[in-house]
Amino acid sequence: MKKTVYKKLLNLIYKCMNAIRINIIILFAGVFGFLAVGNISAAQLKAGVAKVNITNKETRGPVSDSLYVKALVLDNGNTKAVLISVDAIAIGRIGSIGDDYLENIRSKIQKELGIGRKNIMVNASHLHGAGARVCTDIEERTFLAVKKAAQNMVPVNVGAGSGYEDRITENHILNLKNGKGWAIRHANPVPPDEEIESVGPVDPEIGLLRLDKKNGETLAVVYNFTGHPYPSITSQTDAYTTFSTKLIEENLSKGTIAMFVQGFCGDVIPVLYKDIHSARDQSPLGNKLGISALSAIRKIKTVKSDELKVVNEVVTFPLRDDFDERIEEMLEEQETLLKSLRGTSLNFKTFLPLYIKYNLFEDYPSYYSHMYLLEEMLGRNDLEQLDAANRRNLDKYLNNIHAMEKLARIQAYIGLEESRKAEVAGQKTIDLEIHALKIGDFVMVAFPSEASVQAGLNIKEMSPFPNTFVAGYTNGYIHYTPTAEQMGGRSYQDHNCLLTPEWQNIFEEKVMEILNKL
Repeated sequence: MKKTVYKKLLNLIYKCMNAIRINIIILFAGVFGFLAVGNISAAQLKAGVAKVNITNKETRGPVSDSLYVKALVLDNGNTKAVLISVDAIAIGRIGSIGDDYLENIRSKIQKELGIGRKNIMVNASHLHGAGARVCTDIEERTFLAVKKAAQNMVPVNVGAGSGYEDRITENHILNLKNGKGWAIRHANPVPPDEEIESVGPVDPEIGLLRLDKKNGETLAVVYNFTGHPYPSITSQTDAYTTFSTKLIEENLSKGTIAMFVQGFCGDVIPVLYKDIHSARDQSPLGNKLGISALSAIRKIKTVKSDELKVVNEVVTFPLRDDFDERIEEMLEEQETLLKSLRGTSLNFKTFLPLYIKYNLFEDYPSYYSHMYLLEEMLGRNDLEQLDAANRRNLDKYLNNIHAMEKLARIQAYIGLEESRKAEVAGQKTIDLEIHALKIGDFVMVAFPSEASVQAGLNIKEMSPFPNTFVAGYTNGYIHYTPTAEQMGGRSYQDHNCLLTPEWQNIFEEKVMEILNKL
Protein backbone atom coordinates (compact mmCIF):
# COMPACT_ATOMS: atom_id res chain seq x y z
CA MET A 1 0.00 0.00 0.00
CA LYS A 2 2.77 2.39 0.95
CA LYS A 3 4.65 1.51 -2.22
CA THR A 4 1.58 2.29 -4.34
CA VAL A 5 1.06 5.67 -2.68
CA TYR A 6 4.73 6.45 -3.01
CA LYS A 7 4.69 5.50 -6.68
CA LYS A 8 1.63 7.66 -7.35
CA LEU A 9 3.30 10.55 -5.56
CA LEU A 10 6.42 10.21 -7.69
CA ASN A 11 4.34 10.14 -10.90
CA LEU A 12 2.51 13.25 -9.80
CA ILE A 13 5.78 15.08 -9.07
CA TYR A 14 7.16 13.95 -12.41
CA LYS A 15 4.10 15.24 -14.28
CA CYS A 16 4.29 18.56 -12.43
CA MET A 17 7.95 18.97 -13.29
CA ASN A 18 7.25 18.20 -16.93
CA ALA A 19 4.48 20.75 -16.96
CA ILE A 20 6.75 23.34 -15.38
CA ARG A 21 9.53 22.50 -17.85
CA ILE A 22 7.16 22.86 -20.79
CA ASN A 23 5.82 26.16 -19.46
CA ILE A 24 9.36 27.46 -18.97
CA ILE A 25 10.26 26.40 -22.49
CA ILE A 26 7.13 28.07 -23.82
CA LEU A 27 7.90 31.16 -21.76
CA PHE A 28 11.49 31.42 -23.02
CA ALA A 29 10.41 30.64 -26.54
CA GLY A 30 7.85 33.41 -26.30
CA VAL A 31 10.35 35.87 -24.90
CA PHE A 32 13.00 35.08 -27.49
CA GLY A 33 10.38 35.01 -30.18
CA PHE A 34 9.17 38.43 -29.12
CA LEU A 35 12.71 39.78 -29.06
CA ALA A 36 13.42 38.28 -32.44
CA VAL A 37 10.25 39.71 -33.96
CA GLY A 38 10.95 43.02 -32.25
CA ASN A 39 14.46 43.02 -33.68
CA ILE A 40 13.21 42.23 -37.15
CA SER A 41 10.50 44.86 -37.02
CA ALA A 42 12.64 47.54 -35.33
CA ALA A 43 12.59 50.74 -37.30
CA GLN A 44 15.35 51.13 -39.87
CA LEU A 45 16.04 54.23 -41.86
CA LYS A 46 14.74 54.15 -45.40
CA ALA A 47 16.11 56.30 -48.17
CA GLY A 48 15.44 57.06 -51.79
CA VAL A 49 17.55 59.14 -54.15
CA ALA A 50 17.05 60.51 -57.66
CA LYS A 51 18.41 63.10 -60.05
CA VAL A 52 16.88 65.07 -62.91
CA ASN A 53 18.64 67.04 -65.64
CA ILE A 54 17.94 70.79 -65.34
CA THR A 55 20.14 72.12 -68.15
CA ASN A 56 18.59 74.84 -70.27
CA LYS A 57 19.82 73.78 -73.69
CA GLU A 58 18.55 76.92 -75.38
CA THR A 59 21.05 79.26 -73.71
CA ARG A 60 24.10 80.49 -75.52
CA GLY A 61 27.68 79.75 -74.59
CA PRO A 62 29.73 76.59 -74.18
CA VAL A 63 28.07 73.90 -72.05
CA SER A 64 30.13 70.71 -71.70
CA ASP A 65 28.35 69.08 -68.76
CA SER A 66 24.73 68.81 -67.69
CA LEU A 67 23.30 70.47 -64.62
CA TYR A 68 21.24 68.41 -62.17
CA VAL A 69 18.86 68.65 -59.28
CA LYS A 70 19.29 65.74 -56.89
CA ALA A 71 16.98 64.67 -54.08
CA LEU A 72 17.52 62.42 -51.08
CA VAL A 73 14.34 61.42 -49.21
CA LEU A 74 14.67 59.91 -45.72
CA ASP A 75 12.12 58.21 -43.45
CA ASN A 76 12.58 56.41 -40.13
CA GLY A 77 8.89 55.76 -39.52
CA ASN A 78 8.45 58.82 -37.34
CA THR A 79 10.26 61.55 -39.24
CA LYS A 80 10.60 62.31 -42.92
CA ALA A 81 13.16 64.68 -44.41
CA VAL A 82 14.36 65.78 -47.82
CA LEU A 83 17.80 67.03 -48.87
CA ILE A 84 17.89 68.69 -52.29
CA SER A 85 21.03 69.82 -54.10
CA VAL A 86 20.72 72.09 -57.14
CA ASP A 87 23.42 72.94 -59.66
CA ALA A 88 22.70 76.66 -59.47
CA ILE A 89 24.44 79.77 -58.26
CA ALA A 90 21.90 80.42 -55.50
CA ILE A 91 18.39 79.74 -54.21
CA GLY A 92 16.81 83.08 -55.17
CA ARG A 93 18.02 86.70 -55.47
CA ILE A 94 20.76 86.03 -58.05
CA GLY A 95 20.99 83.59 -60.96
CA SER A 96 18.09 81.95 -62.72
CA ILE A 97 16.17 80.54 -59.74
CA GLY A 98 13.38 82.85 -58.64
CA ASP A 99 12.74 84.14 -55.13
CA ASP A 100 9.53 82.09 -54.86
CA TYR A 101 11.19 78.79 -55.81
CA LEU A 102 11.85 77.62 -52.24
CA GLU A 103 8.35 78.40 -50.98
CA ASN A 104 6.69 76.83 -54.03
CA ILE A 105 8.67 73.61 -53.96
CA ARG A 106 8.23 73.16 -50.21
CA SER A 107 4.48 73.70 -50.49
CA LYS A 108 4.17 71.18 -53.31
CA ILE A 109 6.22 68.53 -51.52
CA GLN A 110 4.22 68.98 -48.33
CA LYS A 111 0.88 68.88 -50.12
CA GLU A 112 1.56 65.92 -52.40
CA LEU A 113 4.10 63.87 -50.46
CA GLY A 114 3.23 64.76 -46.89
CA ILE A 115 6.71 65.90 -45.89
CA GLY A 116 6.73 68.97 -43.65
CA ARG A 117 8.15 72.15 -45.16
CA LYS A 118 10.60 72.65 -42.27
CA ASN A 119 12.08 69.23 -43.01
CA ILE A 120 13.05 70.18 -46.57
CA MET A 121 16.62 71.45 -46.98
CA VAL A 122 17.60 72.93 -50.36
CA ASN A 123 21.26 73.67 -51.12
CA ALA A 124 22.71 75.38 -54.18
CA SER A 125 26.13 74.17 -55.33
CA HIS A 126 26.97 77.81 -56.17
CA LEU A 127 28.20 76.79 -59.59
CA HIS A 128 28.98 80.17 -61.16
CA GLY A 129 28.76 78.84 -64.69
CA ALA A 130 25.15 77.77 -64.14
CA GLY A 131 23.92 81.35 -64.39
CA ALA A 132 20.99 81.44 -66.79
CA ARG A 133 21.68 77.86 -67.87
CA VAL A 134 19.18 76.40 -65.40
CA CYS A 135 15.93 75.36 -67.09
CA THR A 136 12.87 77.58 -66.71
CA ASP A 137 10.76 74.74 -65.28
CA ILE A 138 13.15 74.12 -62.40
CA GLU A 139 10.30 73.82 -59.88
CA GLU A 140 8.62 71.00 -61.78
CA ARG A 141 11.88 69.14 -62.26
CA THR A 142 12.83 69.55 -58.61
CA PHE A 143 9.53 68.03 -57.52
CA LEU A 144 10.00 65.24 -60.04
CA ALA A 145 13.36 64.37 -58.48
CA VAL A 146 11.84 64.32 -54.98
CA LYS A 147 8.86 62.25 -56.14
CA LYS A 148 11.12 59.70 -57.85
CA ALA A 149 13.24 59.41 -54.72
CA ALA A 150 10.14 58.97 -52.53
CA GLN A 151 8.82 56.22 -54.79
CA ASN A 152 12.02 54.19 -54.53
CA MET A 153 12.67 54.05 -50.80
CA VAL A 154 14.73 51.12 -49.49
CA PRO A 155 16.13 50.25 -46.04
CA VAL A 156 19.66 51.58 -45.68
CA ASN A 157 22.62 51.30 -43.38
CA VAL A 158 24.22 54.60 -42.44
CA GLY A 159 27.82 55.71 -42.07
CA ALA A 160 29.52 59.08 -41.59
CA GLY A 161 33.10 60.26 -41.81
CA SER A 162 35.39 62.76 -43.44
CA GLY A 163 38.16 63.07 -45.98
CA TYR A 164 40.89 65.66 -46.48
CA GLU A 165 41.89 67.73 -49.49
CA ASP A 166 44.07 70.85 -49.12
CA ARG A 167 45.55 71.17 -52.62
CA ILE A 168 42.70 72.76 -54.54
CA THR A 169 41.55 75.88 -52.66
CA GLU A 170 42.90 79.13 -51.25
CA ASN A 171 41.39 81.97 -49.28
CA HIS A 172 39.68 84.66 -51.32
CA ILE A 173 40.80 87.61 -49.20
CA LEU A 174 44.34 88.99 -49.03
CA ASN A 175 45.10 90.69 -45.71
CA LEU A 176 46.94 93.93 -46.40
CA LYS A 177 49.57 95.63 -44.27
CA ASN A 178 47.25 98.64 -43.83
CA GLY A 179 44.73 96.44 -42.01
CA LYS A 180 42.31 96.20 -44.93
CA GLY A 181 41.25 93.22 -47.05
CA TRP A 182 41.45 92.77 -50.83
CA ALA A 183 39.49 90.01 -52.57
CA ILE A 184 41.09 88.06 -55.40
CA ARG A 185 38.71 88.63 -58.30
CA HIS A 186 38.73 88.75 -62.08
CA ALA A 187 36.99 92.11 -61.84
CA ASN A 188 40.06 93.73 -60.31
CA PRO A 189 43.81 93.05 -60.11
CA VAL A 190 45.54 91.89 -56.96
CA PRO A 191 47.42 94.61 -55.06
CA PRO A 192 51.19 95.01 -55.32
CA ASP A 193 53.09 92.18 -53.62
CA GLU A 194 54.69 94.50 -51.10
CA GLU A 195 51.26 95.54 -49.75
CA ILE A 196 50.20 91.98 -48.83
CA GLU A 197 50.62 90.89 -45.20
CA SER A 198 49.01 87.42 -45.05
CA VAL A 199 46.32 85.07 -46.34
CA GLY A 200 43.33 83.55 -44.58
CA PRO A 201 42.31 79.95 -43.79
CA VAL A 202 40.66 77.24 -45.88
CA ASP A 203 38.64 74.20 -44.82
CA PRO A 204 40.17 71.03 -46.30
CA GLU A 205 37.66 68.67 -44.67
CA ILE A 206 35.32 66.64 -46.88
CA GLY A 207 32.14 65.83 -44.97
CA LEU A 208 30.72 62.43 -45.91
CA LEU A 209 27.44 60.55 -45.50
CA ARG A 210 27.27 57.04 -46.93
CA LEU A 211 23.99 55.17 -47.37
CA ASP A 212 24.21 51.47 -48.28
CA LYS A 213 21.46 49.08 -49.26
CA LYS A 214 21.04 45.84 -47.30
CA ASN A 215 23.00 43.96 -49.98
CA GLY A 216 26.02 46.21 -49.39
CA GLU A 217 25.66 48.31 -52.53
CA THR A 218 25.98 52.05 -52.04
CA LEU A 219 22.73 53.86 -52.73
CA ALA A 220 23.93 57.41 -52.23
CA VAL A 221 26.79 59.54 -50.98
CA VAL A 222 26.48 63.09 -49.70
CA TYR A 223 29.78 64.93 -49.79
CA ASN A 224 30.32 68.41 -48.43
CA PHE A 225 33.26 70.64 -49.32
CA THR A 226 34.12 74.33 -49.11
CA GLY A 227 35.21 76.20 -52.24
CA HIS A 228 33.72 78.36 -54.98
CA PRO A 229 33.10 76.14 -58.05
CA TYR A 230 34.17 78.46 -60.86
CA PRO A 231 34.11 77.22 -64.46
CA SER A 232 37.04 77.05 -66.86
CA ILE A 233 37.43 79.45 -69.76
CA THR A 234 36.29 76.85 -72.30
CA SER A 235 33.00 75.81 -70.68
CA GLN A 236 30.52 77.31 -68.24
CA THR A 237 29.44 74.09 -66.50
CA ASP A 238 32.66 72.19 -65.85
CA ALA A 239 33.55 73.30 -62.32
CA TYR A 240 35.69 71.05 -60.13
CA THR A 241 32.54 69.59 -58.53
CA THR A 242 31.43 68.26 -61.92
CA PHE A 243 34.53 66.08 -62.15
CA SER A 244 34.61 65.01 -58.50
CA THR A 245 30.97 63.90 -58.63
CA LYS A 246 31.54 61.85 -61.79
CA LEU A 247 34.60 60.18 -60.33
CA ILE A 248 32.78 59.19 -57.13
CA GLU A 249 29.71 57.84 -58.95
CA GLU A 250 31.72 55.87 -61.49
CA ASN A 251 33.80 54.12 -58.82
CA LEU A 252 31.08 52.99 -56.41
CA SER A 253 28.11 50.68 -56.95
CA LYS A 254 26.16 50.84 -60.19
CA GLY A 255 23.54 53.56 -59.92
CA THR A 256 25.09 55.31 -56.91
CA ILE A 257 24.21 59.00 -56.80
CA ALA A 258 26.72 61.42 -55.28
CA MET A 259 25.25 64.68 -53.98
CA PHE A 260 27.56 67.66 -53.55
CA VAL A 261 26.60 70.10 -50.79
CA GLN A 262 28.42 73.43 -50.75
CA GLY A 263 30.04 74.62 -47.53
CA PHE A 264 30.86 78.08 -46.14
CA CYS A 265 32.94 79.23 -49.11
CA GLY A 266 32.29 82.98 -49.02
CA ASP A 267 36.03 83.59 -48.91
CA VAL A 268 37.39 80.38 -50.48
CA ILE A 269 38.21 79.97 -54.18
CA PRO A 270 40.05 77.41 -56.36
CA VAL A 271 43.83 77.72 -56.49
CA LEU A 272 45.26 79.46 -59.55
CA TYR A 273 41.97 81.29 -59.91
CA LYS A 274 43.65 84.16 -61.78
CA ASP A 275 46.03 82.05 -63.85
CA ILE A 276 46.48 83.79 -67.21
CA HIS A 277 48.67 81.08 -68.72
CA SER A 278 46.04 78.34 -68.99
CA ALA A 279 42.35 77.80 -69.67
CA ARG A 280 41.97 77.11 -65.91
CA ASP A 281 40.99 73.49 -66.51
CA GLN A 282 38.97 72.33 -63.50
CA SER A 283 39.40 68.58 -64.03
CA PRO A 284 42.70 68.27 -62.08
CA LEU A 285 41.09 69.99 -59.09
CA GLY A 286 37.93 67.91 -59.33
CA ASN A 287 39.84 64.66 -59.71
CA LYS A 288 41.91 65.44 -56.62
CA LEU A 289 38.77 66.12 -54.61
CA GLY A 290 37.03 63.04 -56.00
CA ILE A 291 39.95 60.70 -55.26
CA SER A 292 40.32 62.06 -51.72
CA ALA A 293 36.58 61.73 -51.11
CA LEU A 294 36.45 58.23 -52.59
CA SER A 295 39.36 57.05 -50.47
CA ALA A 296 37.55 58.22 -47.31
CA ILE A 297 34.15 56.86 -48.44
CA ARG A 298 35.57 53.36 -48.79
CA LYS A 299 36.77 53.43 -45.19
CA ILE A 300 33.34 54.31 -43.79
CA LYS A 301 31.54 51.42 -42.10
CA THR A 302 27.76 51.59 -42.40
CA VAL A 303 25.47 50.28 -39.67
CA LYS A 304 21.76 49.82 -39.13
CA SER A 305 20.26 53.00 -37.72
CA ASP A 306 16.93 54.76 -37.49
CA GLU A 307 18.30 58.08 -36.27
CA LEU A 308 16.86 60.99 -38.21
CA LYS A 309 16.39 64.36 -36.55
CA VAL A 310 15.60 67.76 -38.01
CA VAL A 311 15.63 71.16 -36.33
CA ASN A 312 14.69 74.24 -38.34
CA GLU A 313 14.49 77.59 -36.58
CA VAL A 314 13.91 81.08 -37.89
CA VAL A 315 16.26 83.63 -36.32
CA THR A 316 16.14 87.42 -36.52
CA PHE A 317 19.35 89.17 -37.59
CA PRO A 318 20.09 92.94 -37.59
CA LEU A 319 20.62 94.62 -40.96
CA ARG A 320 23.33 97.15 -41.71
CA ASP A 321 22.44 100.83 -41.79
CA ASP A 322 25.88 102.27 -42.57
CA PHE A 323 25.59 102.23 -46.36
CA ASP A 324 25.70 106.02 -46.75
CA GLU A 325 28.68 106.24 -44.40
CA ARG A 326 30.54 103.60 -46.40
CA ILE A 327 29.75 105.31 -49.69
CA GLU A 328 30.91 108.68 -48.38
CA GLU A 329 34.14 107.15 -47.15
CA MET A 330 34.84 105.66 -50.59
CA LEU A 331 34.00 108.92 -52.34
CA GLU A 332 36.59 110.66 -50.17
CA GLU A 333 39.16 107.98 -50.99
CA GLN A 334 38.23 108.33 -54.64
CA GLU A 335 38.88 112.08 -54.50
CA THR A 336 42.24 111.52 -52.82
CA LEU A 337 43.30 109.06 -55.49
CA LEU A 338 42.20 111.39 -58.28
CA LYS A 339 44.32 114.15 -56.79
CA SER A 340 47.29 111.77 -56.63
CA LEU A 341 47.38 111.36 -60.41
CA ARG A 342 50.40 113.04 -61.99
CA GLY A 343 51.22 114.09 -65.53
CA THR A 344 54.02 112.23 -67.30
CA SER A 345 55.56 112.26 -70.73
CA LEU A 346 55.00 108.53 -71.07
CA ASN A 347 52.12 106.64 -72.55
CA PHE A 348 51.75 102.87 -72.45
CA LYS A 349 53.68 102.44 -75.73
CA THR A 350 56.74 104.17 -74.32
CA PHE A 351 56.26 103.04 -70.72
CA LEU A 352 56.39 99.28 -71.27
CA PRO A 353 59.77 98.96 -73.06
CA LEU A 354 61.26 101.58 -70.73
CA TYR A 355 59.99 99.75 -67.65
CA ILE A 356 61.43 96.45 -68.86
CA LYS A 357 64.79 98.00 -69.70
CA TYR A 358 65.15 99.80 -66.37
CA ASN A 359 64.25 96.66 -64.42
CA LEU A 360 66.51 94.35 -66.41
CA PHE A 361 69.57 96.60 -66.48
CA GLU A 362 69.44 98.71 -63.34
CA ASP A 363 73.04 99.95 -63.43
CA TYR A 364 73.33 100.88 -67.09
CA PRO A 365 69.83 100.99 -68.62
CA SER A 366 70.32 103.60 -71.37
CA TYR A 367 73.45 102.25 -73.09
CA TYR A 368 76.48 99.98 -72.70
CA SER A 369 78.54 100.54 -69.57
CA HIS A 370 81.56 101.92 -71.43
CA MET A 371 79.60 105.04 -72.42
CA TYR A 372 78.77 105.70 -68.76
CA LEU A 373 82.46 105.23 -67.92
CA LEU A 374 83.50 107.57 -70.73
CA GLU A 375 81.16 110.32 -69.49
CA GLU A 376 82.48 109.85 -65.97
CA MET A 377 86.06 110.21 -67.22
CA LEU A 378 85.16 113.38 -69.14
CA GLY A 379 83.28 114.85 -66.19
CA ARG A 380 79.85 114.61 -67.74
CA ASN A 381 76.67 112.78 -66.51
CA ASP A 382 74.23 113.11 -69.40
CA LEU A 383 73.17 109.44 -69.24
CA GLU A 384 72.72 109.56 -65.47
CA GLN A 385 70.45 112.60 -65.82
CA LEU A 386 68.50 110.83 -68.56
CA ASP A 387 68.07 107.80 -66.30
CA ALA A 388 66.89 109.98 -63.42
CA ALA A 389 64.29 111.69 -65.64
CA ASN A 390 63.09 108.34 -67.02
CA ARG A 391 62.84 106.85 -63.55
CA ARG A 392 60.76 109.82 -62.36
CA ASN A 393 58.37 109.32 -65.26
CA LEU A 394 58.25 105.58 -64.66
CA ASP A 395 57.42 106.11 -60.98
CA LYS A 396 54.65 108.58 -61.82
CA TYR A 397 53.21 106.26 -64.46
CA LEU A 398 53.28 103.30 -62.08
CA ASN A 399 51.64 105.32 -59.33
CA ASN A 400 48.94 106.35 -61.80
CA ILE A 401 48.36 102.68 -62.71
CA HIS A 402 48.01 101.68 -59.07
CA ALA A 403 45.63 104.59 -58.46
CA MET A 404 43.61 103.58 -61.52
CA GLU A 405 43.32 100.00 -60.23
CA LYS A 406 42.07 101.23 -56.85
CA LEU A 407 39.68 103.70 -58.50
CA ALA A 408 38.10 100.94 -60.59
CA ARG A 409 37.71 98.80 -57.48
CA ILE A 410 36.18 101.66 -55.49
CA GLN A 411 33.75 102.43 -58.29
CA ALA A 412 32.54 98.81 -58.27
CA TYR A 413 32.20 98.77 -54.48
CA ILE A 414 30.20 101.98 -54.42
CA GLY A 415 27.79 100.23 -56.77
CA LEU A 416 27.61 97.24 -54.41
CA GLU A 417 26.81 99.43 -51.42
CA GLU A 418 24.10 101.25 -53.36
CA SER A 419 22.56 97.93 -54.47
CA ARG A 420 22.56 96.45 -50.96
CA LYS A 421 21.12 99.68 -49.54
CA ALA A 422 18.23 99.57 -52.01
CA GLU A 423 17.67 95.88 -51.28
CA VAL A 424 16.93 96.42 -47.57
CA ALA A 425 15.46 99.92 -47.73
CA GLY A 426 13.23 100.57 -44.72
CA GLN A 427 14.12 97.29 -42.98
CA LYS A 428 16.05 96.95 -39.74
CA THR A 429 16.07 93.17 -39.35
CA ILE A 430 15.72 90.05 -41.46
CA ASP A 431 14.47 86.57 -40.54
CA LEU A 432 16.66 83.70 -41.71
CA GLU A 433 16.54 79.93 -41.31
CA ILE A 434 19.15 77.91 -39.47
CA HIS A 435 18.53 74.32 -40.47
CA ALA A 436 20.15 71.27 -38.85
CA LEU A 437 19.88 67.68 -40.00
CA LYS A 438 21.18 64.58 -38.17
CA ILE A 439 21.34 61.27 -40.03
CA GLY A 440 23.00 58.64 -37.89
CA ASP A 441 26.33 60.21 -36.90
CA PHE A 442 26.21 62.72 -39.76
CA VAL A 443 25.25 66.28 -38.77
CA MET A 444 24.68 69.15 -41.22
CA VAL A 445 24.08 72.77 -40.21
CA ALA A 446 22.83 75.05 -42.99
CA PHE A 447 22.54 78.82 -43.48
CA PRO A 448 21.39 80.87 -46.51
CA SER A 449 24.50 83.00 -47.02
CA GLU A 450 27.96 83.03 -48.54
CA ALA A 451 29.46 82.71 -45.08
CA SER A 452 33.20 83.00 -44.52
CA VAL A 453 35.05 79.77 -43.89
CA GLN A 454 36.11 80.69 -40.35
CA ALA A 455 32.47 80.76 -39.23
CA GLY A 456 32.12 77.17 -40.38
CA LEU A 457 35.38 76.11 -38.74
CA ASN A 458 34.11 77.60 -35.49
CA ILE A 459 30.90 75.54 -35.64
CA LYS A 460 32.84 72.36 -36.27
CA GLU A 461 35.11 73.05 -33.32
CA MET A 462 32.22 73.87 -30.95
CA SER A 463 29.93 71.00 -31.94
CA PRO A 464 29.54 68.03 -29.59
CA PHE A 465 29.30 65.76 -32.67
CA PRO A 466 32.57 64.77 -34.37
CA ASN A 467 31.01 64.53 -37.84
CA THR A 468 29.53 68.03 -38.00
CA PHE A 469 29.57 69.88 -41.31
CA VAL A 470 28.22 73.20 -42.59
CA ALA A 471 26.31 74.19 -45.71
CA GLY A 472 25.94 77.69 -47.08
CA TYR A 473 23.62 78.80 -49.91
CA THR A 474 20.80 76.81 -48.31
CA ASN A 475 17.09 77.67 -48.09
CA GLY A 476 17.54 81.09 -49.67
CA TYR A 477 20.33 83.56 -50.33
CA ILE A 478 21.39 86.78 -48.59
CA HIS A 479 24.77 87.52 -50.18
CA TYR A 480 28.02 87.42 -48.18
CA THR A 481 28.44 87.22 -44.43
CA PRO A 482 32.06 87.93 -43.50
CA THR A 483 33.17 87.20 -39.96
CA ALA A 484 32.96 89.98 -37.40
CA GLU A 485 36.75 90.30 -37.64
CA GLN A 486 36.60 90.70 -41.43
CA MET A 487 33.87 93.34 -41.23
CA GLY A 488 35.28 96.78 -41.85
CA GLY A 489 38.17 95.38 -43.88
CA ARG A 490 36.56 96.78 -47.03
CA SER A 491 36.97 93.62 -49.07
CA TYR A 492 34.46 92.66 -51.75
CA GLN A 493 32.67 90.44 -49.22
CA ASP A 494 32.43 93.31 -46.75
CA HIS A 495 30.72 95.61 -49.25
CA ASN A 496 28.43 92.83 -50.48
CA CYS A 497 26.97 92.09 -47.04
CA LEU A 498 23.54 92.90 -45.59
CA LEU A 499 24.09 91.97 -41.95
CA THR A 500 25.87 93.72 -39.09
CA PRO A 501 28.96 92.17 -37.45
CA GLU A 502 26.71 90.86 -34.68
CA TRP A 503 25.36 88.24 -37.06
CA GLN A 504 28.21 85.85 -36.28
CA ASN A 505 27.67 85.78 -32.51
CA ILE A 506 23.90 85.38 -32.94
CA PHE A 507 24.45 82.60 -35.45
CA GLU A 508 26.99 80.66 -33.41
CA GLU A 509 24.95 80.85 -30.19
CA LYS A 510 21.79 79.68 -31.93
CA VAL A 511 23.61 76.86 -33.71
CA MET A 512 24.87 75.56 -30.38
CA GLU A 513 21.30 75.59 -29.02
CA ILE A 514 20.12 73.67 -32.07
CA LEU A 515 22.94 71.13 -31.89
CA ASN A 516 22.04 70.42 -28.28
CA LYS A 517 18.50 69.60 -29.44
CA LEU A 518 19.85 66.94 -31.77
